[in-house]
Amino acid sequence: MNAHTQKSSFPGPAGAIEMALDVPTGASRGVAVIAHPHPLFGGTLDNKVVQTLARAFTQSGWTAVRFNFRGVGASEGVYDEGRGEVEDMLAVVQQAAPQGALALAGFSFGGFVTSQVFARLQPARVIDKLVLVAPATSRFAVSPIPEAAHEQTLVIHGEQDDTVPLQAVMDWARPQLLPVTVVPGGGHFFHGQLPLLKSLVARHLR
Repeated sequence: MNAHTQKSSFPGPAGAIEMALDVPTGASRGVAVIAHPHPLFGGTLDNKVVQTLARAFTQSGWTAVRFNFRGVGASEGVYDEGRGEVEDMLAVVQQAAPQGALALAGFSFGGFVTSQVFARLQPARVIDKLVLVAPATSRFAVSPIPEAAHEQTLVIHGEQDDTVPLQAVMDWARPQLLPVTVVPGGGHFFHGQLPLLKSLVARHLR
């Protein structure tokens, strides 16, 4: 992402997990762990939306941690339909942010995994910020967000997403009365609208 990105790996539940760390200028507000889209469809920690999320967090004073799910890049193991990927993200949280302020973010399949990790960590661990971008509600069981956590949660979806239809996210959000920020004309990957995506996340992190 930039010249200062620190790459590393650590032993995860299915073997080594590859991580990329970006630090803010000045003191860090905490650690944000960011999950990438579907491993079988080209999703990696270098995905443009994932990089945009990392930039939004670092520019807002957070340390941003991206990682590759099992079987992606230098991460060992094989795709596990979401189950093992939840364990991977939990391991990254334990490795990179065992204590202190924590934020979770994910894009598409990564949004589904992030919701599951959020549900597993609550209420034992306080999650300061939760960001779900185009969560894959039409394809996976995205966990509901407790009402008490709505204020720290941002859900962003493109109006014209043809991978995860906006209607599917609204159907998931409606019973929870959870607001969804809709980007007019936005597609799944927010082509041409990444600066807007970044500003929406940065606004949430103020």
